[in-house]
Amino acid sequence: MSSPAEFYNSLPPVSKAYGTLCLLTTAATQLGLLSPVNIALIYQPVFTQLQVWRLLTSFFFLGRFSINFGIRLLMIARYGVQLEKGPFDKRTADFLWMMIFGAFTLLVLSAIPFFWSPFLGISMVFMLPYVWSREFPTAQINLYGLVTLKAFYLPWAMLMLDVIFGSPIMPDLLGIFAGHAYYFLTVLHPLATGKNLLKTPFWVHRLVASLGWGVQSNTRGVQSNTWGVQSNSPVQPNAGTSSVAFRGRSYRLDR
Repeated sequence: MSSPAEFYNSLPPVSKAYGTLCLLTTAATQLGLLSPVNIALIYQPVFTQLQVWRLLTSFFFLGRFSINFGIRLLMIARYGVQLEKGPFDKRTADFLWMMIFGAFTLLVLSAIPFFWSPFLGISMVFMLPYVWSREFPTAQINLYGLVTLKAFYLPWAMLMLDVIFGSPIMPDLLGIFAGHAYYFLTVLHPLATGKNLLKTPFWVHRLVASLGWGVQSNTRGVQSNTWGVQSNSPVQPNAGTSSVAFRGRSYRLDR
């Protein structure tokens, strides 16, 4: 069994970075080092006082330390990691773009008073199991040891449980909407028309390359696993870096 440090180091870069930021933000608020009011998504100070960080920090707060916080963190560790190591394997830039698109969609929705929420982290996290359920629709899932169902129905079962336990359902619904919007534009629409309307921008590939997320070597040095180095990337890896051919799904078109 690997140690916690080995498990953490084995996580793919985007899921690891997002989960770490969520954990650190929650810890800082729990210790009184950071006030949730100062990181909440409140549009008035964003535009009147240029507190633009609120557009970003609202995605990193998952609530105080609690069972619900632990569940959300596990959702990142399970569904985010399985997506990044599975359908998005060798496509770190595409996975990061999915997260950025989801965040932008949630910000637009939150500009509507009926959908507004001061913190969008729960919605962002809920987007991950929705996309995962579309990538692995026939997988069998045991939900909290209560019921076994196909992965396709996972988001709706989790939504129903939140209703039963008295949690707000609007964050879950926003996450479902953001996840479906991404899946429609990158999978369903290209299947129907042959055109991808949501190609990963060049600057995202550059960002992944600049952060060094393109290559990760194992601790023993036996081999290197490349994450983010993909055949559809306009950014080439550094000289001497081993590359792996893109093995993504054939129905993801890059037109």
